[in-house]
Amino acid sequence: MREVRVVCYDASWKDIFWSESFALKEVLKDNVSHIHHIGSTAIPGMSAKPIIDILIEAYTLEAVDSREGELGELGYSAYGENGILNRRFFSKGGDRRTHHVHIYQAGDRNIERHLAFRDYLISYPEKAKEYSGQKRMLAAKYPCDIEGYIAGKDELVKRLEAEALFWYRSR
Repeated sequence: MREVRVVCYDASWKDIFWSESFALKEVLKDNVSHIHHIGSTAIPGMSAKPIIDILIEAYTLEAVDSREGELGELGYSAYGENGILNRRFFSKGGDRRTHHVHIYQAGDRNIERHLAFRDYLISYPEKAKEYSGQKRMLAAKYPCDIEGYIAGKDELVKRLEAEALFWYRSR
């Protein structure tokens, strides 16, 4: 069973991201265009589940698929697209996850969505505070129900994402 735990921001998340991104680059080699720290752990001051979300822009998904075994040696479990077309999703840590890796082919429209959301919440701390509060409330309400937690954030995430994309494209 996956526990839903939201904690206060931890400045070490940035260092954990950099360390893990180096290890991932070593496995994926020259197939990596860019590596980004995304999700709540990438937003200074924001409460989050202590899981580092990493977005990798790859030149080809086929080359990612061919490295699945080596990613497994780093402790990652592969979930294929996991509900998002043309994504490769990996997690580390089993039921006590420490990392999520989202890999898209460079140029995929989902990359912009993730980066816009992150950058918008960094630029508008009041929006990050609103989202943090929602996450803390839902974690308390659904401590052993990840699906309930995710469903509870859905409406707010969609609204913030729409605002973020408008803002991101208007800059």
